[in-house]
Parts: sequence; structure tokens; C-alpha cells
Amino acid sequence: MRAAVLIIGLLLLLPNAARAELSEQELWAALRGGGHVVLMRHANAPGTGDPEEFRIDDCSTQRNLDNRGRLQARATGAAMRANGIETLEVRSSQWCRCAETAELLDLGPVVADPALNSFFSDRGSGAQQTAAVRDYIAEVTPGSPTRLLVTHQVNITALTKIFPASGEIVVIRPTGDGGEVLGRLGPFPR
Repeated sequence: MRAAVLIIGLLLLLPNAARAELSEQELWAALRGGGHVVLMRHANAPGTGDPEEFRIDDCSTQRNLDNRGRLQARATGAAMRANGIETLEVRSSQWCRCAETAELLDLGPVVADPALNSFFSDRGSGAQQTAAVRDYIAEVTPGSPTRLLVTHQVNITALTKIFPASGEIVVIRPTGDGGEVLGRLGPFPR
């Protein structure tokens, strides 16, 4: 009996990320209710990182979505609309694969946000960018419109310790210290 009480006590001390995630239906309900943040890794873009000649203002120098990625982005937007999420505040990394993902979701105007840019090749900017995104998440209040941030694996992992698949969504409930992971959705289509 004493051992069971000790185990339960230790489980309560685990961080939120280690606790059970919400069901898919509960996640959709939370998003419909507002006051949450959706972190989405850009849809499928074959490869890793970016070519050496990468320029942020020239998509031809970047790793971009393929047809599967475009399908994923459209299917994710359709899944959101099918679950009662019609319009969101949408922000995106300036990388073309993120901006295209955000546009293809068709959930609202897209605002380019440098804080969401990849720091895969420039780890020195990671802490500053992660802090800026945490501050943005902390601004979300209960009942306010749900916000969707299209970004990169490295950014989402820095925020949540989760390594998302291409096109996968991580649902966050804002808290004073940045946010609590409620669960994951996708990638779509399934």
C-alpha cells in the first residue's frame, strides 16, 4: 500500500509532457473553444536542412514542399474546417516550405514571423527565437481565437521536447511559463 502511494505521488510530479494526452475529439473541442496554440511543422519537404546557397527571399534556393506536402497541407486545413475550425490567426516562418504550408491550409491571412524561422543551421539564435515564441504563446488568453504557428521541427522541439513528423500538429494550452502540451494531431491525410 505504501509503495502504491509513493508511485502515485511520483507520477504527480512528472512534467505535463509525460502525462496522458487528450483524445483527438478533446483536442478538436479545445481548439474550437479558442485560447490555444497550434504548432505545426511544415508539410513534407524532402531532405534535411537547406542547401548551401539558401536565400530566404528565393524559394528556388530552398528545400520546398513536394506534391505529398501540398496534399498534407490541404488535408490539414480540410480536417480543421471539418472539425469546426474555420478561421485562425495564422503565423508562419519566412521559409518558403512553411509559408506555402500556411497558405494551403486556407484558414486565414498568413503573417510572416521571423521568430518562427528555422535555427537548424544557426543554433546561436535558437534561445532568443524560442523565448519570443513563448512570449507570444503567453499572450493567448482563454476564449481568444486559437493561433496557428507554422514552423520547423527544431523550433517545435525546443518549445515542447517533441520531434514532430512533417505536417504534424502539437496543441498547446498557454500557461504562465509558455504552455502545456495537450496532444498531437495528424499528419493528414491518414
